[in-house]
Amino acid sequence: MRRTVSPAWLSVLTTALLVLSACGAPTSPPADKSSGAAAPAAPAAAPAPAGKEPVQLRFAWWGSQDRHNRTIKAIELFQQKYPWITISYEFAGFQDYLTKMTTQATGGNLPDLMQQDYAWLTQWAGNNLLVPLDDYVNDGSINLKDVPKNSIDSGRINGKLYALNLGNNSQTMVLDVAAFDKAGMPLPASNWTWADFEQTALDLHKKLGIFGAGGGLDSIQLWKSLYLGYGKWGFSPDGKALGYADDQAFADYLKMLLRLQEAGAIPSQQENIAQYRTPGVESQAIVPGKAAMESVWSNQLVAIWSAAGADRKFKLHPLPRPQGGQSENYFKPSQFISITAHSKHPKEAAMFVDFITNDVESNMVLLAERGLSISPRIQEAIKPLMTPAQAESLSYLAALEKDNSPLPPPDPPALSKLNDNVYLPQLVDPVLLKRASPEEAMASFRKDASATLQSQ
Repeated sequence: MRRTVSPAWLSVLTTALLVLSACGAPTSPPADKSSGAAAPAAPAAAPAPAGKEPVQLRFAWWGSQDRHNRTIKAIELFQQKYPWITISYEFAGFQDYLTKMTTQATGGNLPDLMQQDYAWLTQWAGNNLLVPLDDYVNDGSINLKDVPKNSIDSGRINGKLYALNLGNNSQTMVLDVAAFDKAGMPLPASNWTWADFEQTALDLHKKLGIFGAGGGLDSIQLWKSLYLGYGKWGFSPDGKALGYADDQAFADYLKMLLRLQEAGAIPSQQENIAQYRTPGVESQAIVPGKAAMESVWSNQLVAIWSAAGADRKFKLHPLPRPQGGQSENYFKPSQFISITAHSKHPKEAAMFVDFITNDVESNMVLLAERGLSISPRIQEAIKPLMTPAQAESLSYLAALEKDNSPLPPPDPPALSKLNDNVYLPQLVDPVLLKRASPEEAMASFRKDASATLQSQ
């Protein structure tokens, strides 16, 4: 039975699109040409078993041309293995993808398989547009026997598995190793604090004459993560309220940014707004060597390294934390894959989910472009093919396994509205442009943010 989506939910999905666009939407880095490793050749097609009826599937995803090329090759490998199954594909840039999927949901014509994001999962599952995968896991159609439980559970809603993680990532501070070496400074400890970060940025600026850290430190993502360091989160579990009572913690963080801007150790807020508040990580100050540290997501290192040049050397480092606090890092699924409720062939769709998760040859083609594979067996298999950026991402996430915080609930649908109408214009910009005190702005933010969250 085909399910359609209500006009009200169409509005929610449109909001979700804006959320991810404004808040560091999953980035598809360009191909890193520094590696000469070749993808394996496609094997000859296996003969179709007698009596098998042809099956036609559709798969949709967002991403860069590099992702499209890799995914199409993986589809071709799947069709070689299962020649009675044909997969047609639809892909788009991120801005257009969710609009397209929402339109198809409204018309009852979703593809069999679709790439999903953590921020959308609750709405899509709650509107009965996704098929639970539990039966296919239980009968072995999707083999998750060697996959860590936390990587599986990120796709569960109310105990049911609606999406399978295609790769993990986490927030990070990218360090320019050559800049630290030139300054004669050791790399920070993995459990460094924000006080350590401030001193490190000041010292790098003093010794090198560049920014100690680039723009983006005023991001709403770091606001949320700061409170994770205190054992809280930006939002209540239901997303209808702020999730913390202590406004002073973020007021103190803003005071640190003011000190760093005053010292010239990070870009001024005027520079930050004009030059660095953009979706593309390639535009950030660390790329041309104007900053020694940069706050991004771990899967964005490939794009940074590719733009900066193969001769550069970068190191991924955990986010700083409050003094005496817990890790501000958590493992976020970079993307999921789901089977939609409109699929006429969910069994065969589950076969593709298993293939893209567990098949070594296809993952040698995909090469962790969507994030670190959830399968330890695949991680080991693709290591010899990794570029330096991919290898560094793998090493970083492996080390982070020892010290991280639990995955928070998905962001509320109103996050984009909160970011664009309250967080940036009423909190961080007035404070960092020195038009309001941190305490005054935090009090105003609490009032207006609460109203925004309650109205969604």
